[in-house]
Amino acid sequence: MTTLTTHTIESAPEASKALLEKSVGAYGMLPNLHGVLASAPNTLDAYQILHELFLNTSFDAEELTVVWQGINVEHGCNYCVPAHTAIAHSMSVDADLIQALRDEKPMPTAKLQALLDTTLIIVRNRGHISADELANFYAAGYGEQQVLEILLGLSQKVISNYTNHIANTVVDKPFSKFAWEKVAK
Repeated sequence: MTTLTTHTIESAPEASKALLEKSVGAYGMLPNLHGVLASAPNTLDAYQILHELFLNTSFDAEELTVVWQGINVEHGCNYCVPAHTAIAHSMSVDADLIQALRDEKPMPTAKLQALLDTTLIIVRNRGHISADELANFYAAGYGEQQVLEILLGLSQKVISNYTNHIANTVVDKPFSKFAWEKVAK
């Protein structure tokens, strides 16, 4: 088992301190993931910027959750699935949708299913997607902008999911009630 340092504001490199204070201001606490990322100030900064950029895409709260959780579950991230479960609840996302994503069950609408399917195709095939697969995504009501916005969300999730795998990041207490582990199929 590997671990990386989980910094506090006091123990973090000087260049990360203001970024960690920003995290506390946004979340009312210092998420352990941010404490880990603090060892590399530019990585923490990039993560925070990507998060803000993804929040400001054309996706609504349900769609943001589908992309984030679809990737988190696919990557088997035991930290991000509980964290994004809490985030989804705070964004008033329907509890049945949240649970369906955690359990890898079908989405409640064809449009959300198309978003999840396309996100997972991109993740599983490392960005390769066929013309027919894109046509199905477009037929569901999405366009080129949303394809590129999925990539933005994936960029954020690669940083967090992979960091958590390497660091074995401890799930923060506020998220622990949403603990999750990938079920083998």
